[in-house]
Amino acid sequence: MLLTIDIGNTNIVMGVMKGMELVVSFRMTTQIPRTSDEYGITMVEMLRNKGIDIEEIEAAIISSVVPNIMYSLTNSIKKYIKKTPLIVGPGLKTGIPIRTDNPKAVGADRIVNCVAAYELYGAPCMAIDFGTSTTYDIVNEKGEFIGGLITPGIRISADAMWQRAAQLPDMEIRRPKSILDCKNTISSMQAGLVYGYIGQVEYIVKKVKEEMGCPDMKIIATGGLAKIIKDGTDVIDEYDGLLTLKGLYLIYEKNK
Repeated sequence: MLLTIDIGNTNIVMGVMKGMELVVSFRMTTQIPRTSDEYGITMVEMLRNKGIDIEEIEAAIISSVVPNIMYSLTNSIKKYIKKTPLIVGPGLKTGIPIRTDNPKAVGADRIVNCVAAYELYGAPCMAIDFGTSTTYDIVNEKGEFIGGLITPGIRISADAMWQRAAQLPDMEIRRPKSILDCKNTISSMQAGLVYGYIGQVEYIVKKVKEEMGCPDMKIIATGGLAKIIKDGTDVIDEYDGLLTLKGLYLIYEKNK
């Protein structure tokens, strides 16, 4: 089995994959500083609680956009899982040529998503990851990553409202039944945030398809808040909550 680790700005998502099948998964908070021992003990306990013997882990692979925790986390895997993890980055085979000004500056998670979107759903395609930031990553008909867009995530937008406006409260992010379901401050914020975000997604998808001349481009969504958006629009073709972990598995297979 393969231990896949996606380190984002908010959460560290870990999954144990058997082929393309997710066996178990769990999350850790990225923001809490930890030593390699703390990472290792936590990982081992989480795996055991989910019925996974660490002896069953054959290899590990990491995608990270948070460089300052990599030393501790990588050492924890070496020490407690007894494996040296592959790190997604320059020099690793992905099968996706990167056609940007500075390929080394492209976030590892974006490439991983594109690998999965391309391999599983075909090209041209766009992978939209609704995370701390929302990334729109484009693979052309040749299977090349040609760039994409990055926007503030839904949670960041919500936090900005209540932190910067004295009379606006924190709130749960959910989609009201109607755009006019705004009878109080909370529902007004929810309607504006979610329906406004849906409008952003629809416009960006429309413009990308238009400028590329690809009206049938496949749009794949992933990330924690993707389902809220997908349920409110018809421009997203597929929701795949495991897109990043599947991409990590596919990259591992190309490099093992």
